[in-house]
Amino acid sequence: MLVGLARAVMEKTGKEDRLNKREAESFKEQGNAYYAKKDYNEAYNYYTKAIDMCPKNASYYGNRAATLMMLGKFREALGDAQQSVRLDDSFVRGHLREGKCHLSLGNAMAACRSFQRALELDHKNAQAQQEFKNANAVIEYEKIAETDFEKRDFRKVVFCMDRALEYAPACHRFKILKAECLAMLGRYPEAQSVASDILRMDSTNADALYVRGLCLYYEDCIEKAVQFFVQALRMAPDHEKACVACRNAKALKAKKEDGNKAFKEGNYKLAYELYTEALGIDPNNIKTNAKLYCNRGTVNSKYEEAVRDYEKVYQTEKTKEHKQLLKNAQLELKKSKRKDYYKILGVDKNASEDEIKKAYRKRALMHHPDRHSGASAEVQKEEEKKFKEVGEAFTILSDPKKKTRYDSGQDLDEEGMNMGDFDANNIFKAFFGGPGGFSFEASGPGNFFFQFG
Repeated sequence: MLVGLARAVMEKTGKEDRLNKREAESFKEQGNAYYAKKDYNEAYNYYTKAIDMCPKNASYYGNRAATLMMLGKFREALGDAQQSVRLDDSFVRGHLREGKCHLSLGNAMAACRSFQRALELDHKNAQAQQEFKNANAVIEYEKIAETDFEKRDFRKVVFCMDRALEYAPACHRFKILKAECLAMLGRYPEAQSVASDILRMDSTNADALYVRGLCLYYEDCIEKAVQFFVQALRMAPDHEKACVACRNAKALKAKKEDGNKAFKEGNYKLAYELYTEALGIDPNNIKTNAKLYCNRGTVNSKYEEAVRDYEKVYQTEKTKEHKQLLKNAQLELKKSKRKDYYKILGVDKNASEDEIKKAYRKRALMHHPDRHSGASAEVQKEEEKKFKEVGEAFTILSDPKKKTRYDSGQDLDEEGMNMGDFDANNIFKAFFGGPGGFSFEASGPGNFFFQFG
């Protein structure tokens, strides 16, 4: 009796399975019909019904994957394609669709593995052969772009990403890199458009938020830029580029505002220093720096205006007080135009004698004319100028008396320092011990090593 009951249950189950398969096949055929009409949403619905009826049929997942790909939903399609080959590893179209999804999402290495598997199953498959070549092309474009980004050849990076995106249209990483380079090239509307498209699909994408902020930052909308950088860091606290950009933006905003405040208060010396410090924060921010240069130029003109004003006052009433005011203004004007020897040597104003010597040694060797003898005439001229300035800086800052006069703003010409007759080579020879004490010797084309006697 029990055997009969078991047989009856098995027959009923088998009958239900056959009915389910027939119904699933019907759903698949209807899905195919809608797919042929390019009604991919309806096709998706019918393939889903087929899967619900027979969840272990690889072809149904493969068909739904193809439909999702046509709808541009490559990440969801990837899941179905992977399920299809889990159910049937010999399913060539499943491997092709998995590879195509990986490639569209920018994972070219994974795509290569899928296409290789398809070729193992069918080595003459033309689609697998072509897609394998496409995946390798994307890998090559990535490598070139990485190298060119480090070289700051942003135009070439954009070119490589455009080529890669032809094969990987859904890759956010490629789009972000392209957008970042467009921003660095000053093509802000294009960069904003790319970032905005990504944010419409994923409002928490830290990279896209960073690029939006970068565009605003370079367009001198510093406050709005900071908001985007902060938002990006909320999404990804370890986002290094957003962190650096946020820090620079805040520092630039603060220095500029402090400079403006000092200018309004008539403290032109401090305003000049603050604008100069702001200009050193980010040389790539052309628009903001242009305004800072303009502000600093205005400060310089204010020095000159102050001198003219005090000259008029002193001519009208020659008192000791007015004479001192004129003298102070003249001194501040001269100081605003003189070279910053600390900056030239790259040392702090509180640098010790030993630190000044070390800095001179480093900079003098870096800019010595012999080291650049193989460079263009323009580069040689610029390095000679820098070499001379380094010598000037060392001459002043290594002499306690001259350094004190320089720090206090006194006129160095009163010390008999005629910088027009200055010979940087004499300082260099004296520092390194005179003839035979130092030489540049070539160890090969463009290569030098330093030899001390």
